[in-house]
Amino acid sequence: MHGLKPNDFKISVAPMMDWTDRHCRYFHRLLSPRARLYTEMVTSAALVRGRQMRLLEHSQQEHPVALQLGGSDPQELALAARFGADAGYDEINLNVGCPSDRVQSGRFGACLMREPALVGDCVKAMRDAVDVPVTVKCRIGVDDQDDYADLQHFTETMLAAGVEVLVVHARKAWLKGLSPKENREIPPLDYQRVYRLKREFPQLVVVINGGIATVEGVMAQLTQVDGVMLGRAAYHDPYLLAQVEAALYGEPLPERADVLQRMQPYVEAELARGTALKHISRHVLGLYQGEPGARGFRRTLSEGAHLPGAGWELMEQALAPQRERVAA
Repeated sequence: MHGLKPNDFKISVAPMMDWTDRHCRYFHRLLSPRARLYTEMVTSAALVRGRQMRLLEHSQQEHPVALQLGGSDPQELALAARFGADAGYDEINLNVGCPSDRVQSGRFGACLMREPALVGDCVKAMRDAVDVPVTVKCRIGVDDQDDYADLQHFTETMLAAGVEVLVVHARKAWLKGLSPKENREIPPLDYQRVYRLKREFPQLVVVINGGIATVEGVMAQLTQVDGVMLGRAAYHDPYLLAQVEAALYGEPLPERADVLQRMQPYVEAELARGTALKHISRHVLGLYQGEPGARGFRRTLSEGAHLPGAGWELMEQALAPQRERVAA
């Protein structure tokens, strides 16, 4: 597996549009040294036809980091994958799970679950183009495609194309009538279907995604599958990543304030490049989720980050009451 081991996929953070940008990933890496991080979905067309190479920008501190691509043209995806590998990404992941209208109109995302042969062609073309692993993120089904046999056939097709890692969001996607947000919440979770997939395809690294929001939940899933991909829980309560890391690897839990303090060189370098603080600070708002003073921390950052000239001092200002609370 290109030097990768199933353990490399034990814990990861899902690709999430408008959320898992490079600033978010840098922050998540400080919380979890070992989690695999994923970019927001980048369309193959944006890279190949739009030449928007800025979308591939990332920092060396983010590794291991994967580029998620959306598309359905094998040649275009192969070229986009090569751009990603050349930019230094450790893995290329194909999106076969996003249900948004924009994605459907481009004939990629979850609607491709209905076209496993095409997905297989895409994967094969991408694998031929790069030396890093090519993985697939899918759903357990779409619309009325509700038989386990459909998921089984999709998986067999992926294996034949050379896929060794399958990330499965344990919900169906409804392509008509539900928004992307509703598609993450309304279709019921069916973990058993993913467990069955792992039992029937033991050679496949199976990573489960969907509705997992606690350390206990992660540990329970790892008794059934090879890996857990955290989504919204890791974004809204990012300290969960440090807690999972501690449970899995015995890492001492860092102080939240210390994690944010380690962001200072990055934040100051980005500000010097012209990045506005609000583009970075929005990702750390949940750091004190569930803790005393969380609301004040969020408010200080939310109200101040968009003001002209906002800099690292605002982060210090948000942290000050937290530090006093710990010292008291």
